[in-house]
Amino acid sequence: MPRAAAHSALGASERMVAPFGLLADEIPAQRGALEERDHRPWPLPARPWLMAQTWTDLLFAHWRLEPARLQPLIPSPLELDLYEGEAWIGITPFVISGARMRGMPPVPWFSRFPEINVRTYVDFAGKPGIYFFSLDAGRRTAVAAARRAYRLPYFHADMRVERRGEEIRYRSERNDARGPSAGLRAAYLPAGPFLPQRDRSLDRWLAERYCVYVVDAEGRARRGDIHHRPWPLQPATAEIELNTMGDPLGLALKDAPLLHYSARQDTLIWSLDRVS
Repeated sequence: MPRAAAHSALGASERMVAPFGLLADEIPAQRGALEERDHRPWPLPARPWLMAQTWTDLLFAHWRLEPARLQPLIPSPLELDLYEGEAWIGITPFVISGARMRGMPPVPWFSRFPEINVRTYVDFAGKPGIYFFSLDAGRRTAVAAARRAYRLPYFHADMRVERRGEEIRYRSERNDARGPSAGLRAAYLPAGPFLPQRDRSLDRWLAERYCVYVVDAEGRARRGDIHHRPWPLQPATAEIELNTMGDPLGLALKDAPLLHYSARQDTLIWSLDRVS
């Protein structure tokens, strides 16, 4: 099928999903993210997005590190992205809901699960993005699909998330033979008003990332674009009982991190595009 015809078919199938928005509020919210684009650092890709997800109850926990500690972990041709000469590593637990492919409604059970990722920030050809060291998810089918489609280091984990008022209690313990053990036990909640959405602060530098990078087996960089509205960030507090997510990297993240909370983000994700 010619590319233009394929794009047209995808657009038609996505329009047919609209009535399901009466049952799943994620669908109109995900599509509505396209109404706000001025904040993006570069234009949206010309091709259609591939996947939609809604992310809820996110904790952004970040640790400042000397660049020399992270640089050996970044594969060429990616470059470590720095803020005022310093590198950052983040751990982000959250819950995915409304996960679906373009033109399809969310599938019950499969479309909602907890996830936690370990990330840092990189740049390639002037487009800053996210580089994931690991991603743990509580749904085996989601792990298998993401490994195939995005070549990301996903692992299955035993995960449990509870809400008690504003507090989120999060437990994760990896149980996947493809990766070393890693876990997180934490309780967190928002702790202040929303932060400014458009400034050059460290808060925005960390959060406003509109692509993910992977490097394939041939050493070529691939970029997957992401789109969402500006992050609704709040300061956060957290009690971290256990954190061994950085241990497989040789990084014991024991100091007090910089914390942010976001209640929800509706997101569109594109397929990987080879950029080198």
